[in-house]
Amino acid sequence: MKFINKLKRIVCMTLAIIMIVPAVCADALNFTPTSGVDDNGDDIPLSLYSKSVYMMNLDTGETIVDINGEDERAPASLTKIMTAVVLLDEFDGDEEKLRSTYYSAGSQAFDELYDTGASTADIQPDESVNCYDLLAALLIPSSCEAANIIALNLSDSLTGFADLMNEKAEKLGMKNTHFSNAHGLWAQQNYSSCKDIATLCEYALENYPVFKDIVSQSSYHMDSTSYHSEGTNIYNTNLMLDSMTDYYYSYAKGIKTGSLDAAGRCLASYAEYDGISYITVTMGAPMEKLDEDVKKGEEDPDSIYGYDTVYYNILDHIRLYKWAFSSLVPTDFVDKSSEVRDVAVKFGDGKDYANLKPATGYSRLWPTNIPVDDVEKKITVYDNVVAPIEVGDVLGKMELVYNGETLAEIDLISTTRVERSQTKAKVKIAKSYFDSPVFKYTALVIVTAFIIYSILYIIKIQKKYIKKKES
Repeated sequence: MKFINKLKRIVCMTLAIIMIVPAVCADALNFTPTSGVDDNGDDIPLSLYSKSVYMMNLDTGETIVDINGEDERAPASLTKIMTAVVLLDEFDGDEEKLRSTYYSAGSQAFDELYDTGASTADIQPDESVNCYDLLAALLIPSSCEAANIIALNLSDSLTGFADLMNEKAEKLGMKNTHFSNAHGLWAQQNYSSCKDIATLCEYALENYPVFKDIVSQSSYHMDSTSYHSEGTNIYNTNLMLDSMTDYYYSYAKGIKTGSLDAAGRCLASYAEYDGISYITVTMGAPMEKLDEDVKKGEEDPDSIYGYDTVYYNILDHIRLYKWAFSSLVPTDFVDKSSEVRDVAVKFGDGKDYANLKPATGYSRLWPTNIPVDDVEKKITVYDNVVAPIEVGDVLGKMELVYNGETLAEIDLISTTRVERSQTKAKVKIAKSYFDSPVFKYTALVIVTAFIIYSILYIIKIQKKYIKKKES
């Protein structure tokens, strides 16, 4: 009896733990962005230039769009985001320490950059610059010398710093990433994926306010140094932040551009509107203006196509954000207070059922063009549920499925307390015994033994009778 009570307590504790676990969301689900409907009322897929796209909701971690998001590609200057993270980790994101600590480097930081067209903040060999300004130079104008200066001050070599970058990538679960340098210029083994860069950006935004502040600035003035007595003005390569350009997008908050012939135009950004935040990473947008856009520029010289360069990576991000903010709305799929169904309970004292409800509600952002009814609710209840049942006991589950993919699995818990009827249990046990093979075998043995005994007894009586008659 003591063992049974102890077992019951363990089961109850386990169920209580299960109850507090939230619905498990499928991070594989993603949607096809649209740009409207055609004459037949069918959705028109949004036209995007980038070869790889990954978009997620920063508030929930849900994947929104995934187009080749795990493909390994050259990340160009998106590499510098990891360089920034390694530096921020070293300083625990402490802005005061960053501003009061100065780094410099000699020719080792500059030699590989000459004649490459590498982005620069005009930092000179042996120029002493505070780490906050190095971080700003790294992230705002994408300074390659700032990347190498940081690398040589945090490690004994440029390759040694790349090892630190890869160690951090492994800790963050960046499975399709390997870094060979701190700046992102072409190297055979310098690659990443849009999904991995999104993971990296999410880490930096959540853990370091100084990162969030720097990447949101359209321009910045670096402090004066011995080489730049009046300081240096630097400007963000992410034109989404510049209100003076045709690429300005008021909801955009950062993060970093990247461009390289081998990589195409890349961009990591995030945007906020009406309490909702998204992060988007794209790689592989065209570097050169497309032929059809050359014609557009000739027809309308004042449009973005009238310039020599078209930033297709930025156009992709703006289109994705406009779609998301206008088409994705918070939608309730499960009300945790609603009763779902009953489940049969055996040996109940006065009750032979228990009501079930979801252990938790479920809601998520959902496209307005997809009916909520398209999400199927698959309900499964446990077999052979036996009293006693306590309120909150898990007796089934609800699976939400859309287009073959599971959105969530939610436990179904009892809202009913069902006590155990000992009389019913004993009757059931007795009936079960009489219906069991053991009972049937035992009965057969007893009947057979009785028959044999009866036969032997009759034979014995007959022998006595015959013997008595003969005498």
